[in-house]
Amino acid sequence: MIGALIQVALWILPWTIRRRLIMAIFRFEIAPTARIGFSIVLARHLQMGSGARIGHLTVITRLRRVEMADSALLGNLNWIGGMPDGNRRHFHEEVDRFPGLIIGPHAAVTHRHLIDCTDLVTIEAFTTFAGWGSQILTHAIDLDTCRQSCAPVTIGQYCFVGTRVVILKGARLPDRSVLAAGSVLARPGLEPDGIYGGVPAVFVKKTREGAAYFRRESGFVS
Repeated sequence: MIGALIQVALWILPWTIRRRLIMAIFRFEIAPTARIGFSIVLARHLQMGSGARIGHLTVITRLRRVEMADSALLGNLNWIGGMPDGNRRHFHEEVDRFPGLIIGPHAAVTHRHLIDCTDLVTIEAFTTFAGWGSQILTHAIDLDTCRQSCAPVTIGQYCFVGTRVVILKGARLPDRSVLAAGSVLARPGLEPDGIYGGVPAVFVKKTREGAAYFRRESGFVS
């Protein structure tokens, strides 16, 4: 709570001054050309590369680490949280659990998404987590053992994730793939270069070979 109040109080300052104070107080690593809008970042560590940006009114809480590579984008009004390390009531059997978020170079998470980082969420280079109202859930209740369990979620390189999708614990979307709007991705083991859709998401067809989206050298799409 104190960290959030400090960050909100700093909003009145110009970014160049605010960046220096945030780095000094919270020991974050923020490149000179990176920028944080009017948002709250309560992670144990934050690393932002050149040109990385966090928009306005996004909240990041209870994570061990957030890494944003060069030109990575995290948009407005996102809520990103998780169960922190050392929780005595839940996940004590998940010894490799890592509550963190990694956004690769030129990857983008747009606006109004909910991302549960109880375990690691990785969004790789040049991927667009698009639209709004999507969810990533890295934990769930295991009915057989009657306990909560978690597993990492990975979205590969050059992927496109449509609006209002749900991605469940342990799922992986392979490189150069599309997850259609409204789909539920529930498992790993899918093949790259595919369009997937439905509940649960299944293979629909191959992506078009040579499509410009999968060959671009900048994350920005005009």
